[in-house]
Amino acid sequence: MVFGYARVSTDEQNIEGQKAELIALGCEKIFFEKVSGKDLKRDELNKLIEVLRPKDVLIVSKLDRLARSLKDLIFLLDEFSKLGIVLKVENLNLDFSSAEGRLMASIFGAVSEFERHLIRGRTNAGLQYARSQGRIGGKPKGLTDEAKKLASQAYELRLKSLTTEQMLKATGIKSKRTLYKYIRYEAERLAQLTGRKLAENKLELVAEK
Repeated sequence: MVFGYARVSTDEQNIEGQKAELIALGCEKIFFEKVSGKDLKRDELNKLIEVLRPKDVLIVSKLDRLARSLKDLIFLLDEFSKLGIVLKVENLNLDFSSAEGRLMASIFGAVSEFERHLIRGRTNAGLQYARSQGRIGGKPKGLTDEAKKLASQAYELRLKSLTTEQMLKATGIKSKRTLYKYIRYEAERLAQLTGRKLAENKLELVAEK
């Protein structure tokens, strides 16, 4: 099935242009919303990701309609790759299922990995300095007490190898993005608490030898 995704920011008024373009490109069903690209909560995009199935095609008019940042784009490309989804970007004439598209995705991934490496290096240096001064560091901020409980529950469920769908159902968390945000939060909290290292995926601790 061919899906389309359209978005206008809160200070824009007309989404009809994007919708008309996506219909002309053969989209059978279009998800659209009016929300700032900086807003983490994009309900329609989350609904779209949940209904995508292998070999489905997703078309967007511009990358900035889909992703808020390079990091966000890499996350979405990884999700689509796992699902076997074909992503097409009309104004760039990119088809991420083609050889050129896969090359572009690889370049994006390499840049993102380099960025993560720099951030990881700065973070580790800061933690090492803090420990040398006798400071272990506090818990990561940003979640309510209720959300922290859900984060702990989601982390434990992942350790039990439950599927994403099973974890969502068990915790009542509404979207995959929020679920993995919570799991990363709990993994970071435990890493700081125990002094153990985070795995590359930031979703678990490195196994003790």
